[in-house]
Amino acid sequence: MRLNYAEHRLREADYLEGERDGQIRHELIDGVAYAMTGASDKHNKISGNIFAEFRNVLKQRKSPCTAYINDMKVKAQNDFYYPDVMVVCDRQDLESDYYKTHPVVIVEALSPATRRIDKTLKRQAYQSLESLQEYVLVEQDKAEIEVFTRQNGWQAAYYYLGDTIHFESIDATISVEDIYYQVENEDVLAFIQEKQQS
Repeated sequence: MRLNYAEHRLREADYLEGERDGQIRHELIDGVAYAMTGASDKHNKISGNIFAEFRNVLKQRKSPCTAYINDMKVKAQNDFYYPDVMVVCDRQDLESDYYKTHPVVIVEALSPATRRIDKTLKRQAYQSLESLQEYVLVEQDKAEIEVFTRQNGWQAAYYYLGDTIHFESIDATISVEDIYYQVENEDVLAFIQEKQQS
């Protein structure tokens, strides 16, 4: 949703100052600030599950990489976005407390309102970042995960319940089942029922 008071193009410094002081988060695209909508129960659980899995792996390995969730911005070209989850390993990214520029993994949980922009505009912007190795799109209403990797020329690989995903950039392997922990959609409920019966 476009901000009523931001019909004109914002300078980067004004945008960043506004985000520090504001109660509503905005993404800055082509100089225009767009308010972020609230996230669903499923969206929050998916983001939280992935963040927790990444953080646990990084902590166990005493990795210098850091996982971020929801409120940390990423700067791609001249735009600013709020990924649902990202991992940063580059020491240069300690320079700013409010945004990062060198993520290795970015994850977005898809919703009807964000699917188109996550699959097109954001994917192109994120893939322009030289540091990025993996871009992950997670469906909420079915159990399907799409992983784009630089190593494979940004071709998509698909993962479903029963699969595991290996994130090369941080050497982390996570099961699709753990990503959908406590998420209630038809695929997850059917998978749980099948496991209980076997």
